[in-house]
Amino acid sequence: MSIRLDDKTMSVNANGRLEHLTPHEYGILAYLMSHPNRTFTAEEIYRNAWKEEPFECKPIISVHIRHIREKIEANPSQPLYLDSFWGKGYRYNEH
Repeated sequence: MSIRLDDKTMSVNANGRLEHLTPHEYGILAYLMSHPNRTFTAEEIYRNAWKEEPFECKPIISVHIRHIREKIEANPSQPLYLDSFWGKGYRYNEH
């Protein structure tokens, strides 16, 4: 199982499936993948992907994480790559 990002096309190859990402989805996934196995708060993710200070961003990040999971996970309801930790944040698991 592997995930590879393509900076030119802003797409992700997830286990042989090519999926296109929105700019924010790409920014979020690239940021998490550049720091595997480290948990980030929604505010940290927003600050990095949007390049601005976060304001009530938890629902925004949650929706983007769900969309990314739908594109990269075999079963989005049981994610292998993008974990969430209630009250703490999100983490990319390197496989």
